[in-house]
Amino acid sequence: MNIVNLPSAREDLADGFVFYEEREEGVGSYFLESLFSDIESLRLCAGMHRKVFGFHRLLSKRFPYAVYYSMEEDTVFIWAVVDCRQDPASIQRKLKFRR
Repeated sequence: MNIVNLPSAREDLADGFVFYEEREEGVGSYFLESLFSDIESLRLCAGMHRKVFGFHRLLSKRFPYAVYYSMEEDTVFIWAVVDCRQDPASIQRKLKFRR
């Protein structure tokens, strides 16, 4: 299974890194390690997650974030990595413009 982090998802991860790193040095790196581990798990379990707003949604194990992805043949496309503490309508609007 191939995994492609689209530019929009890479921006989301960078924003999350900055957010946590500003709060305490080193937490931003831990955030990225955790989220990349969650994303890497898709090699084994892609497609098993509930669809929300038209995308499969993987909930992070350690941070209040969700990974929104789609699948095409043997490739997983990561569209967004979103802080779940946002208003669901805001998340839906954000995802609407990602496809």
